[in-house]
Amino acid sequence: MSTVVALIVAGGSGSRAGGDVPKQYRDLGGATVIARAFDACEGVPIHIVHGEGHGAMLAAALACRQPASTTTGGATRRASVRAGLEAIAAAGGADLVLIHDAARPGLPPAVIGRLTAALAEADGAVPVLPAVDTLVRLHGGHVGATVPRDGLARVQTPQAFRFAAILDAHRRWAEEEEPTDDAQVARAAGLVVVAVEGDAALEKITHEADFAAAEARVAATLVSRTGMGFDVHAFAEGDHVMLCGVRVPHTAALAGHSDADVGLHAITDALLGAVGDGDIGHHFPPSDPRWKGAASGQFLEHAADLIRTRGGEIDHVDCTIICEAPKVGPHRETMRAEVARLLRVPVARISIKATTTERLGFTGRGEGMAAQAVATVRIPCA
Repeated sequence: MSTVVALIVAGGSGSRAGGDVPKQYRDLGGATVIARAFDACEGVPIHIVHGEGHGAMLAAALACRQPASTTTGGATRRASVRAGLEAIAAAGGADLVLIHDAARPGLPPAVIGRLTAALAEADGAVPVLPAVDTLVRLHGGHVGATVPRDGLARVQTPQAFRFAAILDAHRRWAEEEEPTDDAQVARAAGLVVVAVEGDAALEKITHEADFAAAEARVAATLVSRTGMGFDVHAFAEGDHVMLCGVRVPHTAALAGHSDADVGLHAITDALLGAVGDGDIGHHFPPSDPRWKGAASGQFLEHAADLIRTRGGEIDHVDCTIICEAPKVGPHRETMRAEVARLLRVPVARISIKATTTERLGFTGRGEGMAAQAVATVRIPCA
């Protein structure tokens, strides 16, 4: 069986799309553009070429995703692709490579299948869509002659090649020229490149208006799910409690196998419930000594990673802490910020509240604390 790798090119500045960061790092329906391109290529080793000084932005944009390697690109797209191919070669190479632009995040699996199948008979393959609009030549802003559409097509990515052949073609390309795509590099080296059916979902994000269209395409593939979580811990001897990842001074601590963070436990269960993946005890059993005294933040991060690896996104979390003391209000914003950090979402998506039971029940008697949480996520349609 042929080994396949994906090379995602994400080295551009994305200035035409506007925004404070390059377009590949902008949010698109709850995940960054580069993260969606990554997820579309999941299943094969993924190598990413990023811009100079973009390493930290890339890591933040990918969240829990782990590429096989990352490489700093060059001043042009061709130089970036060459750098990526050389990095793959240094790592052992491959039989086939998919060279994909991060700015095309909506890659359907069927396109990948058509591309790799075509390489059984050719050196390279590219996805194309027919040119359906009337084409004309412009002269100084005036409409000139109509260009016949017969035999014309719009070329997309990923473009697939036999790895050794496209690496050799890039090494032989004249440095003073800049190709429009990798298929041009391949053809110049005498390689046979065939066309396969592309997909409208692969439209490139170039301008600000393209984000709205891409958002609509993403929204059509996701469904909303809601999960609930509830947790209780008794008080024990101590001088502080951990609440939503924040150390809060108190006259007692909370008893538990981990750090007994009742808020994070409830939120973790809510997230797991939203995707139907058991509860916190299933993933981190209290019988396992590894979790003795463990920080509950790692439980929450695990739940968030599970959602993202399934192509889902966290829309909102609402947690209510139930106790007579300590007071939550003075720490509320710090808690929101910490939960947002752990989940890698904006603080605006996190709500932390507190209430009492009017001196009724075990929380009213000051015997312990409880928390309940509701989480809303969007995941791909089953």
